[in-house]
Amino acid sequence: MNFGALIIGDEILLGKRQDKHFSFLVAALSKRGLRLAWCEYLADDVQRITAVLKRTLASGDAVFSFGGIGATPDDHTRACAAAAAGVRLALHPVAEHEIRGRFGAEATPNRLAMGEFPSGAEIIPNPINRIPGFSLGEHHFVPGFPQMAWPMIEWLLDTRYAYLANSERQDESSVYVFDAGESQLADLMYAIEARCAGVKVFSLPSMGADGSRRHIELGVRGAPGMVESAMAEMRAEITRRGFPLREALD
Repeated sequence: MNFGALIIGDEILLGKRQDKHFSFLVAALSKRGLRLAWCEYLADDVQRITAVLKRTLASGDAVFSFGGIGATPDDHTRACAAAAAGVRLALHPVAEHEIRGRFGAEATPNRLAMGEFPSGAEIIPNPINRIPGFSLGEHHFVPGFPQMAWPMIEWLLDTRYAYLANSERQDESSVYVFDAGESQLADLMYAIEARCAGVKVFSLPSMGADGSRRHIELGVRGAPGMVESAMAEMRAEITRRGFPLREALD
């Protein structure tokens, strides 16, 4: 199963807010031996959100969607999810219970609207203010506020996806190579990937703009137990070609 992310909101794309969800999700998945396969940023645009959700709902991916589930005019995600799934919005009884428990006599129709989810949706509990998110199949919709969204995502990973823990765990090792361009090492990278099944070679050049010596971080990531032999071959060949190298430290 691939994991994807949708990060929704004009405020992100206009630069009024800086996104923090991407880095959080990458770290949360990595901690559990999982990886993020893709991420998309979307404006508060009904047609675009609906079209993207139609595509991702059909993909079979597990998708975490951040933002747009409130009850103000720019919050379209709940309605778009319903439209994409071809179902109606309806006040979820558990969401209604939580919202009434949170606001009591001040549970206005506008506040109750935050509990209107696509028919068939399941609740994602919100430990901060009791206004839940929802799951629709393998799609999970949480608020844009990190202090609410992140515990909700952690809960999903530790309950719904606990069985996948460590299924994508990878090792990684790399070296800094000096006085070489990527074109001088490309054949080595291809050769390592061809000979060492299950590993992926990566190359991250640095132009030395920060005053450091110009170099390339050249490395390998892959399943545990497969990385070191590939890196040993890579180090030996870099040395044979006469390029200085230094181990890259985390």
